[in-house]
Amino acid sequence: MTYRSLGRRSLFSLAILSVLFPLATRVARAQGLQPAGSPAPNSTYTAPAQSAPSAPSQGQNAFTGSVPSKLVPGVLPISLEDAIDRGLKQNLGLLLSNEDVRTARGKRWNELSALLPNATASPYLNVSRINLKEFGFNFNITGTALPSVVGPFSYFDARAYVTQSLFDWKAINKTHAASETVKSAQYSYKDARDLVVLAVGFTYLQAIADAARIETADAQVKTAQALYNQASDQVSAGTSPKIDALRAQVELQTRQQQFIQAKNDFAIQKLAVARVIGLAPGQEFELTDKSPYRPFEGISVEEALKRAYSSRSDYQAALGEVRAAEYSRKAAFAGYLPSLSFSADYGAAGQHPSDARQVFDTRGTLTIPIFQGGKVHGDVLQADAQLEQARQRAENLRGQIDSDIRTALLNLQSSAELVAVTQSNIELAEQTLTQSRDRFAAGVTDTVEVVQAEEQVASAHEQYISSLYSYNYAKISLARALGAAEEGVKAFFKGR
Repeated sequence: MTYRSLGRRSLFSLAILSVLFPLATRVARAQGLQPAGSPAPNSTYTAPAQSAPSAPSQGQNAFTGSVPSKLVPGVLPISLEDAIDRGLKQNLGLLLSNEDVRTARGKRWNELSALLPNATASPYLNVSRINLKEFGFNFNITGTALPSVVGPFSYFDARAYVTQSLFDWKAINKTHAASETVKSAQYSYKDARDLVVLAVGFTYLQAIADAARIETADAQVKTAQALYNQASDQVSAGTSPKIDALRAQVELQTRQQQFIQAKNDFAIQKLAVARVIGLAPGQEFELTDKSPYRPFEGISVEEALKRAYSSRSDYQAALGEVRAAEYSRKAAFAGYLPSLSFSADYGAAGQHPSDARQVFDTRGTLTIPIFQGGKVHGDVLQADAQLEQARQRAENLRGQIDSDIRTALLNLQSSAELVAVTQSNIELAEQTLTQSRDRFAAGVTDTVEVVQAEEQVASAHEQYISSLYSYNYAKISLARALGAAEEGVKAFFKGR
């Protein structure tokens, strides 16, 4: 018996309790009295809505942050490879992506629980005393009033309950969708590692470019100081007008300002490096790698695209989302189909635990949906829309990969050519400065020509540093576009 049978017969049972108390206790035990927390035999398990794990947000840019490590005494030497290794352990974007994988696994277990057996045990002992007048009963037989209070009486029930879904196409497909979501989250985690390499490489290369600018600015200050000293000596000797010394002084102070700014930029960029790779606040460290230049062995666009489509983790994650959406669509359509479930309980029941006897109940339930108010139709429409969106995102990403590959290769080619040109330009600018200083010393020209030559030298060095930074960053960008940033950076910067 179930609670529903108890509801239909409650009035009749209470009427005879006052006369046949022993029978009343047996009736109470026979009801089964299933605990309120147990699943009803005809109930259908409703799993939580499936959602894909969130990809690392570029807008919020979690990859520029990190969870700081412990402070280490002294000055840490940090190479590019060391920085990448630290970033892969402490970077916030990667840590959040790892938790997305755990979340997806948890959701898969939630979906899977609808297909696995559910077992509970709930022994209980009940003692009751009932006032029949509460229900409107007032017994008076041949002038003899019968007692209106029944009890106390007790009953004991201890059972194990088991429910099992035998066939539920909706739950099966939702579990498949959750499994594909886990795979997608794992691919997103791999892609997050590539993004960490990209973020660390960007900040590290920018920092060593700023360090190179400090060295260049310092050399320019020394050159400007030498020119100022030379101009001052000639003014004192009466061979040059005072305006030459003033021009040289202005140039010296301009270079000093640039030197101060370069040192400040480098210090700030080091803070950015520390944040990306997870160094402790206030940790002293130095960058051991300089701006490396190593010729790149070319790769064709077709070969690069073939590697990228098979290796890019974000593309594989997008394809996983498509597969998950396909299963979700099947699960939504399965709302039209019947489901079959089984439930059973087994235990002992009696008036007291000492006189309890074996009891059990088994039930198989076929649930046939007839009319659900258009709910399934709405679920199918939503699932169709989500599936189409997933396909569109995957196709968009495929096009983005093509653009990433072509852009990285173009940047590599142009920046390599710029490195060669700017190297030559530095040599020419320095030769021009040397000749201008010699002409000034000989009294052939004034400081205008020398100052202009110094500015050309400064511009040539800045262009070289920028082109070298662009070249090295283009290498990292290509490695990320190919979907192998970790391996690519080690290969591209080998022997730096």
